Amino acid sequence: MGKSLRNISVLCAVALAAMSTQPRAQEVKELHVMNSGGEFADAADKCVNEPLLKSEGIKVIQDTPGGYAKMVAQAKSGVIVNAVTDGSTGDMFREAAEGLIEPIDWAALNPDPMFDEAKNPDGFGQSYFSTIMAWRSDAKAPQNFVDFFDVDKFPGKRTLPDYPDFLLPFAAMGDGMTSEEVSKGVDLDRAFKTLERVKDHVIWWQSGSQPAQLLKDNEAQYAIAWSGRVVGQDGVESTYNQGMLDLSWFMIAKGISDEQRDMVYKWLRLQSKADVQKCLLDYLPYPGPSPELEKIVSPEVLKTFPTSTENKKVQWLMSGKWWYDNAKEVEKRWNDFKLLQ
Repeated sequence: MGKSLRNISVLCAVALAAMSTQPRAQEVKELHVMNSGGEFADAADKCVNEPLLKSEGIKVIQDTPGGYAKMVAQAKSGVIVNAVTDGSTGDMFREAAEGLIEPIDWAALNPDPMFDEAKNPDGFGQSYFSTIMAWRSDAKAPQNFVDFFDVDKFPGKRTLPDYPDFLLPFAAMGDGMTSEEVSKGVDLDRAFKTLERVKDHVIWWQSGSQPAQLLKDNEAQYAIAWSGRVVGQDGVESTYNQGMLDLSWFMIAKGISDEQRDMVYKWLRLQSKADVQKCLLDYLPYPGPSPELEKIVSPEVLKTFPTSTENKKVQWLMSGKWWYDNAKEVEKRWNDFKLLQ
């Protein structure tokens, strides 16, 4: 009996030693990130955060909404709780200029293939969207933005974004600027000349869901809208021709620890995978930055993408630097214009 007990003790010791060399399945680290919340946060949980917890033992805590103000607040506090925020192209340039975010070491991150413009030195291009023209199916179809802003040849109400960065480039194109020209910067005189000419034919929108509804209700006949809100809608026609292609970004807070950075890079690397981006498309109509994504979706879905080969080649990319450099003048002229409406 004594020999049996000794054997059992030896076996237990061996088992404990073996267990001590295995990863501790219960050891979970927390990564805090900020984003816009809502449908996006739900999709991220299903497609990104839950798989990351299973594969890496990293639990992602989402704080909503994110943005510039929260990045400033935590920078001033000196305690970097949220390692990442999402934001627009303009937000990325502003936060980089003010030293709120750190550059991305793309070699260390080592993502799956991504479109070149999505690999910014200061941001990870999370998803694409476009701002495009749309119109009622029974309205005369414009071919370009000169047509779009010609209220005599194309009569009807225009519903336009109450946001200068999503409108002024197109207004300048309505006065004849080319896509190539506005991709480098906007001639504000030409933009406001167009808006003064059409202002009595405008319904302003602030929520992305409004343009499609205004078109369907026949309150407006033409719209400038975000692609995910109008493409494929019943009774609504649209085109990516001369559309403004843009991205939503993830930016990494300056001052995070090495441990936080390691978790962030694992989180971002997962989101560079085409199958993860396909999962996100089940919840959101905005494609991710993988050129491989178009190979694993149906042709019907692909033709709605702003990043499909056919759609991408007729669009232009927004210049975040120009908007940052000219922000004060744009804001002043926009406010002066709106005050007189």
